[in-house]
Amino acid sequence: MAISCFSLTSFSKIPKPTFPRASILTPPAISPKPHLKFNPIFKPSTLSLFLPIQKNPKTHLRTRFESHICCLFTGIVEEVGEIKQLGIAEDGGFDMRIAAKTVLEGVNLGDSIAVNGTCLTVAEFDTQLSEFTVGLAPETLRKTSLIELGPGSLVNLERAVQPTSRMGGHFVQGHVDGTGEIVSKEPEGDSLWIKVKTGKELLKYIVPKGFIAVDGTSLTVVDVFDDEECFNFMLVAYTQEKVVIPLKNVGQKVNLEVDILGKYVERLLSSGFVDSIKSS
Repeated sequence: MAISCFSLTSFSKIPKPTFPRASILTPPAISPKPHLKFNPIFKPSTLSLFLPIQKNPKTHLRTRFESHICCLFTGIVEEVGEIKQLGIAEDGGFDMRIAAKTVLEGVNLGDSIAVNGTCLTVAEFDTQLSEFTVGLAPETLRKTSLIELGPGSLVNLERAVQPTSRMGGHFVQGHVDGTGEIVSKEPEGDSLWIKVKTGKELLKYIVPKGFIAVDGTSLTVVDVFDDEECFNFMLVAYTQEKVVIPLKNVGQKVNLEVDILGKYVERLLSSGFVDSIKSS
């Protein structure tokens, strides 16, 4: 069940806590080094001080919303957006503002948008400026590669799938399982081979010719190299023009979400489900 919190009380009636703003620099679009200094043991309570407000619910300007919604994606990137600003917000949260156009068509507060494969909630948007804001929890920053982003970085964007949409990729939840590191990029004709290294805890779910979401892009695994703890995939020319993966350098991280079917099978086998069926 989606849980949403609204407050129509104006700012003048709610004392706002004072928090220092993050110092925002303007780095290159993509860099192997993080631009954000975020304490990995940062207490979640600091980011729980959101003030869900709506200045004017009848307009599209500066509307804010906090929600937790379960949704589904396909891994087919709709557009590449640009990070405009990110850091600690006035209300104590950690916000990321993104410039985009396609994903803002018909947008509503609380909608889910996958940012580099991470399911995030639209907390604020401005259709005139073509930008929207999402909040990031400490666990999200620990689990994903979003902490490497800076102003000017490009990100893959996809809206949650609707029941009438074509299922062009595979079932992607937007729940990042962990990250991988790009270890090689090799062109072949107009295609591009990319090899990614990840931990054994994720590699066990990755199989040749199976699905995987890399930075929210639905891709087919070509080979798995258990001895190297790596897997690879190939990007055709069209895909290279539509996603951010080719823009990343060797050594940079990518978000990974493995096919959930493998995790369900493992869970059933470990629970004794098969044995119970045999004995029945």
